[in-house]
Amino acid sequence: MPGALPPAQALYIGMEVVIAVSSVIGNVMVVWAVKINRSLRDTTFCFIVSLALADIAVGALVIPLAITISIGLKTHFYSCLLVACTVLVLTQSSILALLAIAIDRYLRVKIPMSYKRVVTPRRAGVAVLLSWMVAFVVGLTPMLGWNNLQRLQENGSLDDLVVTCQFENVISMDYMVYFNFFGWVLPPLVLMLLIYVEIFYMIHRQLDKKVSTSHSDPSKYYGKELKLAKSLALVLFLFALSWLPLHILNCITLFCPSCQKPMFLIYIAILLTHGNSAVNPIVYAFRIKKFRTAFLKIWEQYVCCKEPARIRNHPSERLDSHIRRHQQQHGEDDI
Repeated sequence: MPGALPPAQALYIGMEVVIAVSSVIGNVMVVWAVKINRSLRDTTFCFIVSLALADIAVGALVIPLAITISIGLKTHFYSCLLVACTVLVLTQSSILALLAIAIDRYLRVKIPMSYKRVVTPRRAGVAVLLSWMVAFVVGLTPMLGWNNLQRLQENGSLDDLVVTCQFENVISMDYMVYFNFFGWVLPPLVLMLLIYVEIFYMIHRQLDKKVSTSHSDPSKYYGKELKLAKSLALVLFLFALSWLPLHILNCITLFCPSCQKPMFLIYIAILLTHGNSAVNPIVYAFRIKKFRTAFLKIWEQYVCCKEPARIRNHPSERLDSHIRRHQQQHGEDDI
């Protein structure tokens, strides 16, 4: 029987548990917020829900499996491979959701007058479905043969297809670096970076135009778009910051097999990737007013068991409602 866990491993497992609970609770709140707030039910937030569902799966499924793997459990090769591929599927779905969000915001700034006609809820739903389908194809590719089974058999490391279940034991680093990182992680990240640079350029150009024209509506519209674009670009930045260290370690493993990687660095890189699933709801709460309002409503009504306040419809509030309807007709958001 194995003895007590090493302190570093015990700390790693404890932090994984905290991240898992935070990720599930935070992203359930995101989905719940979209459900109870009609103003959050546009195409951008449809993609945000897709991203939140992937993050819920990370907290509820991937992290418990990662903890199991960290213990060094011996399992059937294909069982371990399926666990590793599940992580890859969810990661890829997150990347594609972020790409869909970037493209959606680009179109909203590029073609504001015809945006609602071009980006319909049906098309957004199809985009989400296609994103998940591509994620499954990319993530499950190792199950089709691009894995370490042959190498382990040649080394005599397999006994009746039973293996110590660790990611690098079953997943080929050729696949992780050449196909996954260089093919499906790095290009979308670079493309999203270029899209957000273009979005900021177009918004600032429109705001500069407004200075010379005393028309207020474009300023309000593009000001809100700028605020939301900054929030979503922050989500992208945190995703890249969380995932690039692990991919860099994978590159070191492939290109420098003799290089030693300290275990604590591997733990930190894994924690960063999982922690990214818990951080997005925090960004939404602090940066997007609609989410912050919905989160407070959920907290007060369902956690503190307070009755929702009845708001009287004063004349000024009716005017605000009319203005909001006017903004929605012209594609504006109340961030």
